Amino acid sequence: MNKKKHWYDYLWIYTPVYLVLGMFNILFAWLGMIEFLVPLAIALFGGGKLFCNRYCGRGQLFDLLGNKLKISRQKNPPRFLVSPWFRYGFLIFFMTMFGMMLVTTANVFSGVQSLREGITILWTFKVPWHFAYHGTILSDGVAQFAFGMYSMMLTSSILGFFTMLLYKPRTWCTYCPMGTMTQGICQLKNKNRKLD
Repeated sequence: MNKKKHWYDYLWIYTPVYLVLGMFNILFAWLGMIEFLVPLAIALFGGGKLFCNRYCGRGQLFDLLGNKLKISRQKNPPRFLVSPWFRYGFLIFFMTMFGMMLVTTANVFSGVQSLREGITILWTFKVPWHFAYHGTILSDGVAQFAFGMYSMMLTSSILGFFTMLLYKPRTWCTYCPMGTMTQGICQLKNKNRKLD
């Protein structure tokens, strides 16, 4: 018997559409903030890990590619990848990169630095991306943030895709920074409830 489909079962479309839109106009990269703010809001306001379990389009996409299209090796990930020290270490690294992106954005907003029309893949490879920016009436800082956000979203999609190929489809979910943050919020909330 086929399981009834819900609207949120189609959120996997978000990731490929997001990545394609960012190739045509980098300002669409601001939509990446949805994947930063919504999981945190859901976790903070009592929804726990609902975003990860039901609404995460990226997790759905990897599930679809790995299980339905069978391009995953279906192997258990190595222990280090799912260990707390790796997950929290990766979160710290990821948030450090996010903080550096915010500093660069602030420098462009203030005029200390000029706009860099490029993206960085895997925090290492700088790729020109000028074809995706056509100017705006807003500050160049708006575009700088978009280039940084797109870099982070593309990088995390690449990491997730490769771990999906090598291991189980949703291996990315075991070390996803947003998943680690929402889990931390849930643990803190549960601890506070026990203290009350």
